Amino acid sequence: MLSPLQGASVDSMRRIMCAAVAARPRQIPIAVIIGTALCFIAGCSRSSPERAQVALYPPSRVDVRRPMPAPPVQATVQQRAQTRVAIENGELPKGGGVYKLGKPYQVAGRWYFPTEDPNYDRTGMASWYGADFHGRKTANGEIYDMGALTAAHPTLPIPSFAYVTSLKTQRTVLVRINDRGPYARDRIMDLSRQTAEALGVSAAGVSEVRVKYAGRAPLDGDDSAERRFLARQPWAHAVTSARSVAPTLRGRMGLFGGGDGLR
Repeated sequence: MLSPLQGASVDSMRRIMCAAVAARPRQIPIAVIIGTALCFIAGCSRSSPERAQVALYPPSRVDVRRPMPAPPVQATVQQRAQTRVAIENGELPKGGGVYKLGKPYQVAGRWYFPTEDPNYDRTGMASWYGADFHGRKTANGEIYDMGALTAAHPTLPIPSFAYVTSLKTQRTVLVRINDRGPYARDRIMDLSRQTAEALGVSAAGVSEVRVKYAGRAPLDGDDSAERRFLARQPWAHAVTSARSVAPTLRGRMGLFGGGDGLR
């Protein structure tokens, strides 16, 4: 057990000695008091290094005996290791996710700031993803269906609606944003296979598009609004024809953003 003087600082020791001298009985020589204090100081210097070290650091400071905590791990590229869900009657369940905006996050050294911007209107490159992610969970807990009119966006709310126009074909579709990404080559959106086919850009893999935010989407996964908008387009019949060649496209997913690891 430490004595009252052990672990005290030099200034504290000096004050203690001065007080002891002032309060000493007249018959006790000053030399005796100084000698006693020096003995306590010598005892402090012979204490274990660990005890001396703790004495130098009040509880409010870092305890040097404990290892410093590791820095937080930065966000990495989106992982898709989930098991595919069971498909009943050839269809995947719709909805089932949660509304999500999220905090700022970092991927591959770049920061993304999720924001609900009613005036969002951007032009940039879009890729598409398909079979590699079909039947797996999206960022908000829904199930990705490559045959649905959906898309992924790095910052817009999920689920939400957006109008996507191909600058090459001048086709426009209404999509449901229910996933995060892409994170490669400054792309602004990842389209589902069905969306890419509807826009007529599936063969190109990457195409320039215009994206306009259209508000929040229902959590139940109801896609009637997207289907009605598509049905009103004069070129909509081409979508049905495109779906018939889907099996021949499955082997090319890696070229179009679905298998490059940096969606």
